[in-house]
Order: sequence, then C-alpha cells, then structure tokens
Amino acid sequence: MEFILLLLGLICMCLGVLGSFLPVIPGPPISWLGILILYLVPEIEINYWVLGITFMIAIGVAILDYVIPAKGTKRFGGSRFGIWGTNIGLIVGLLVPIPFGFIIGPFLGALIGELLYNSTDTNRAFIAATGSLLGFIIGTFFKFLVAIIYFGIFITLVLNHSNVWSI
Repeated sequence: MEFILLLLGLICMCLGVLGSFLPVIPGPPISWLGILILYLVPEIEINYWVLGITFMIAIGVAILDYVIPAKGTKRFGGSRFGIWGTNIGLIVGLLVPIPFGFIIGPFLGALIGELLYNSTDTNRAFIAATGSLLGFIIGTFFKFLVAIIYFGIFITLVLNHSNVWSI
C-alpha cells in the first residue's frame, strides 16, 4: 500500500511541476496533494504545520495566478478596460484550442480592452498588454518555484523515511 501512495504522490508532484506551465492544471494545489498523499502512509507521522502552511501557500499562489496579470496591466498604465480585457482574455485563452492561448489571450484581451478605452493611443495599449504578459510570466515563475519547493519537501520526506520503502 505504501508503494501505491508513494507512486500517487510522485505522479501528483510531476503533474504539479507540469501544471506550473500549463494553466489547465493547477500546479501548486496538485503538488500539495502529493505531499498530503505521502502523509497518508501510516508510518509517516503527520505534520499539521507543514500541511497547513503549504496548503495556504498553494491556495494563495493559485489565486495570485489570476490576479498578477491584471495587476501587471494596471502597473503598466492600463485602465479598467485593460484589466477586464486581461481577465476575459485569460479565460478565452484557456478555452480556445490554440497553441499558447493562455499566453496570447491575456495579452490580446488587454490590448483590445485598452483600444476600446482609447482607440487613438495604440502605444499605451501595447504597453499595458505587455504588462499583462509580464504579469503572466511572473505568476508562472511563482507557481514553478512553489511546485519545485514542494517537490523538495516530498523528496525529503521520502528520504527521511527510507525504511518504509525497503522491501
């Protein structure tokens, strides 16, 4: 049974790291699920502090993943139209089956939103859309960093309890 839980946890960890880059898969929450599965092994004592803190971080990063691109748009001078365009573009980019739609969607959404706000200032609209793209890249970096840290916690738990896995 321990090997099945170890394997399921490892699959969750790999999916979590992959989900850092693919917005369809919520990376950090799935990585956290891998840690939780590992704590279900009877021989491993449950550390509620680790589970609680990592859970809160996973949820926080998952929420920030949707907030950071809009904040990037605003930081680069975007209006509410650009922020709404970023959010709508993110959703559309996830749903439309085009390559890199999750990157193109927020950028185009912010650009279109800013052009709707002021169609004469294309330079400002492009700069705000660039802010959306930078926000997406920063959010992806945070998700990847958290997923890698969770993978490290997972590996540490596995190595610290190596007597459980011996045959």
